[in-house]
Amino acid sequence: MNCPAPVEISYENMCFLIIHNPTNATLHKYTEELKKYGVTTLVRVCDATYAKAPVEKEGIYLLDWPFDDGAPPTNQTVDDWLNRLKTKFCEEPGCCVAGLGRAPVLVALALIECGMKYEDAVQFIRQKRRGAFNSKQLLYLEKYQSKMQLRFRDTRGHCCVQ
Repeated sequence: MNCPAPVEISYENMCFLIIHNPTNATLHKYTEELKKYGVTTLVRVCDATYAKAPVEKEGIYLLDWPFDDGAPPTNQTVDDWLNRLKTKFCEEPGCCVAGLGRAPVLVALALIECGMKYEDAVQFIRQKRRGAFNSKQLLYLEKYQSKMQLRFRDTRGHCCVQ
């Protein structure tokens, strides 16, 4: 794959993988990378650039929750994301969200929900993914009010955002 290397972000009992979005031509290498990290669920938040069936054939469940590039997620996407994280990290480890722009926003929301201040979440992610977040996304994260939904048992899981 000719794209940025996957970035793994771990905090407490959560682990996220931020990875570039493939095309049908690069899908085989992409799914190999996801399997290497133990990903069982992939959240695609960008427009589809590859077919869903080959990913699911590899045993990776794919969720499509697209939102506009450079924008914060919709309220529905945030609710779906938090509910999915509660399920994945509390009941069944092995979730994935992948991407370069929108993905860090969802990872930051998860960190904020676990009690991290937004500034710390942004800095934590930017240490591994320089250039993550635009001004609109930063403003969204600054104003975001935690729903206090993510309180995990001592379970280790992986989550990947796209």
